[in-house]
Amino acid sequence: MSTIIETSSLTKVFGSNGMAVHALRGIDMTVDRGEFVALVGPSGSGKSTLMAILGCLDSPTAGRYLLDGEPVERLSGAALARIRNEKVGFVFQNYNLLPKANTLRNVELPLLYAGLPRKERKWRAAEMLEKVGIPEKANVLPAQLSGGQRQRVAIARALANRPALLLADEPTGALDSKTGAEVLELFAELNRQGNTVILVTHDPRIAAMASRRVELSDGLVVQNEEQAA
Repeated sequence: MSTIIETSSLTKVFGSNGMAVHALRGIDMTVDRGEFVALVGPSGSGKSTLMAILGCLDSPTAGRYLLDGEPVERLSGAALARIRNEKVGFVFQNYNLLPKANTLRNVELPLLYAGLPRKERKWRAAEMLEKVGIPEKANVLPAQLSGGQRQRVAIARALANRPALLLADEPTGALDSKTGAEVLELFAELNRQGNTVILVTHDPRIAAMASRRVELSDGLVVQNEEQAA
């Protein structure tokens, strides 16, 4: 099994001098292709900062980060944007869907940025909606969908470019328990199909679904353990 994420002495400092906040204090971490990892820890532990760096939304202050074998810690903003679009799919707590675009168009967006022809964009977006179980919602606006359906659209959008890595930041935080369980089962199924998933959560019940649990505290990894299936 090949390694998709490898970090070494990864640090992140916000501010400077007397106002400096050390969000990450030296993270050494690897994730193999096809793993399902839960990133856990209390508020302020550094998990969201680490997620932003892993997803190339931010750069570390120091340290090394290889994504799919490519060193990305010192890339320019334009290069990071390319990596994000090609290799990373994001799922956020609040969906981040365009309210005036229908479901199919929302899923098409990463494909549009990637420069795919219109016919291929529509075909692949429809395929992703089928994958997440809501193909009949292609022409519906986000406001006409339930919370669970909106999150499924967000997952379909994250998968559209067939990324190497799927990152989910508290993806069930805005959902009721039943709908949240359905969305989590979808992540588990995507992982069984071979997708690499890293999920940020503060809920131990959600973390228990992953095959590995990585716990952060004060910007450090304090626990990294495999979990029983």
